[in-house]
This record gives sequence, C-alpha cells and structure tokens, in this order.
Amino acid sequence: MQQIARAYAFLVNAMALIAALTLVWLMVAVVTSVLMRNFGVQPFAWLFTSTEYGLLYMTMLGAPWLVRERGHVHIELVTAALPGAMRRLLSRAVALLCVAVCLVLAWKGAELVLTNLERNDYDVRAYFFPRWMLTIAFPLSFGAMAIEFARFAFGAELMHSGEAGIHE
Repeated sequence: MQQIARAYAFLVNAMALIAALTLVWLMVAVVTSVLMRNFGVQPFAWLFTSTEYGLLYMTMLGAPWLVRERGHVHIELVTAALPGAMRRLLSRAVALLCVAVCLVLAWKGAELVLTNLERNDYDVRAYFFPRWMLTIAFPLSFGAMAIEFARFAFGAELMHSGEAGIHE
C-alpha cells in the first residue's frame, strides 16, 4: 500500500512539474509571438496552437497538486463563524461534495476520451493531433482531484482552517 501511495504522490508531483514547465513555455511562446508581430513577421501557427494546448494541460495537470496543498482560492467567512465540531462537519461535507463532482467529471472525461478513440478524432489546425491526447487530461486530473478531496473528507486534515478571510 505504501508503494501505491508513493507512486501516486510521484504522479501528482510530476503532473505539477509538467504544469509549471508548461507555464514557462506559455511565457516564451507569448513573448516570441509578440516580438515576431512587432518585427512584422507572422508568428508560426503552431506557436498559437501550442499555447491553447498548454493552457488546458497547465490547468488540468496542476489542479490536483493545488488541491493537495490547499492552493485553491476559498473564502472562510462561514466556516470561521462556526464552532469547531460544526466547522469540521461542514468542511468534510464540502470536501465530499467536491469528491462527487470530480468523480462525475472524471467519468464524463473518460467517456469523452473513449469517444475520441472510437471516432479516431483529430485536431487538424496547426497540428494533426489525436484529440484523445487532449481529453485524457480530464479523467486523469479530475480522478486525482477526487482522491485529494477524499483525503480532506475522510482523512485527519480539514480543507478549511477556520480562520476568517480569503485564502490562496
């Protein structure tokens, strides 16, 4: 069981690293595109398309790590006003709701990937790119987010600290 937990932690960290590297690529691609336009050169079509793909991958692959680190933005005005037992109950209920939503989205994402594979769909703009390679991020990321929210729903840690304010 410990090896599975380590492999899963490695997967989430690797996804976050890919998201971080993608952010660097987005900066390079946007600066390059702007410089090319300023010099009167038409930017490469693949440059624009790669930034679109990058935004999707960066968002989806970084999200499970953000949930783990409680890096998502949340407001704790209600939970801070509640007594400890009620705050714990509400925090776990919210986390459980997040698990349910993520599982539904992972399921629908998996259906989308299978549909893309069955139809042999391709994105044919600048790249001739199999669409399943784009949509695979949905079940992978939402599945991992479901696991991370489940840790808050059933584990020792709570998603909400009980301190009033906006947390990032």
